[in-house]
Amino acid sequence: MHVDKQLSAFLENKPGTLAAMCEALAEQDVNLLAMTVSDTVDHAVVRMVVDRPGEAVHILGESGILVVTNEVLVIEIANYPGALAEMAQRLARNRINIEYAYCTTSERQSEGILVLRTRDPEGAMQALGGNAR
Repeated sequence: MHVDKQLSAFLENKPGTLAAMCEALAEQDVNLLAMTVSDTVDHAVVRMVVDRPGEAVHILGESGILVVTNEVLVIEIANYPGALAEMAQRLARNRINIEYAYCTTSERQSEGILVLRTRDPEGAMQALGGNAR
């Protein structure tokens, strides 16, 4: 478990914009580690964790893409029914609100990766009994 930078990129909601953004990052060897896309009528918000966030902000800014950074908690979470419920309950008992989260795993994996946004990532880490890496 560790605190990391998340980038939120605001893209036009039309075909090809996500591809162009990903291509711009790939051309500079920036690797996407986690990503989610939320759409609205006229734009999409791409939230992502990358291996080199400072460079990614520069690359996207040079491409004319508005980018906002936030701290998120990246957690390796066990893959069994109820694992997320247990984690959310621990945070709730410590009065830490989850603003949003995204995660993935497969049926064959024993753990998944959860990206969690809260106003207090350090406090959330303490509530979950983790240390920054």
